[in-house]
Amino acid sequence: MSGYKYLFGPVPSRRLGASLGVSPIPERTCNYSCVYCQLGRTLRMTNTRQEFFPLEEILAEFREYLRGSIPFDVVTVVGEGEPTLYSRLGELIAGLKKETDKPVAVITNGALLYDAEMRRELMEADIVLPSLDAVTEEQYRKIDRPMGSIGFAEMAEGLRQFAREYQGQLWIEIMLVDGMNDSPEDIAAFKEFLGTIDYDRVYLNTPVRPPAEGFVHTSAPERIDLAARELGGISIDQLTSGSFFSEVEDPYEAILSIARRHPMNQFEVESFLEAREIPADQRQALMERLGQDPGITVVPYKGIITYRVN
Repeated sequence: MSGYKYLFGPVPSRRLGASLGVSPIPERTCNYSCVYCQLGRTLRMTNTRQEFFPLEEILAEFREYLRGSIPFDVVTVVGEGEPTLYSRLGELIAGLKKETDKPVAVITNGALLYDAEMRRELMEADIVLPSLDAVTEEQYRKIDRPMGSIGFAEMAEGLRQFAREYQGQLWIEIMLVDGMNDSPEDIAAFKEFLGTIDYDRVYLNTPVRPPAEGFVHTSAPERIDLAARELGGISIDQLTSGSFFSEVEDPYEAILSIARRHPMNQFEVESFLEAREIPADQRQALMERLGQDPGITVVPYKGIITYRVN
């Protein structure tokens, strides 16, 4: 079976279970260029919403997927860029929900939540997971590196307003970066900010895959523990995840179909191949092929090799 253009996975998510991804945005198209992004630096910076891909094509591909029997726990609109830049996002969410009774989640950087129309479109999602990586304009510029005129105050007020209006599950995601937003003072500031909004969960993360910038480092365990205690947050490191899945039959092409949107480390690739019952000698050959493929960037980080599709 050939790979899908707009769907990927199901991918194991430590927050959502088996997540079937829907990507309505071209590769690395975003209004942020976060220093920790696992996809690398943003290629196309824009704050203009567009119908990048035809809505009906995306929904038709989803219906085709549903004719199979591969189970998933949640449909997640995320992909290779910022999904709220898709101008027909509300219709996409409604279309997905019409086809399945599984929850529909949207992972967003939250930059466009100041827009009342954008907030309205997100109301039908079952779960919305906005990022909150900063509590000051300076931090916001250093970590998220938003495009042009997007400011922290505007983003923050948009998040507060959305929290007041939204009736679904609101899960805040905080990416802790060593020396940038993880001091005790920073954590106290996060706590103060979170006290101004109504949310359901806080997830704490730190860069575990190769980030866009070499100066980015993981937050120390004691800082993550402090944040978990002070914010009542859940450290993603403490959650478990399952195995990757791809509809693509050829094992090498299957790896690429996943890594194109979700960089994989050596252990994830090996586990994926083992789950497919690929013999050991063939697994070794495939690993070597990955390392030599000019279309793959091999990134050593924290003693682990990660494969990122160029």
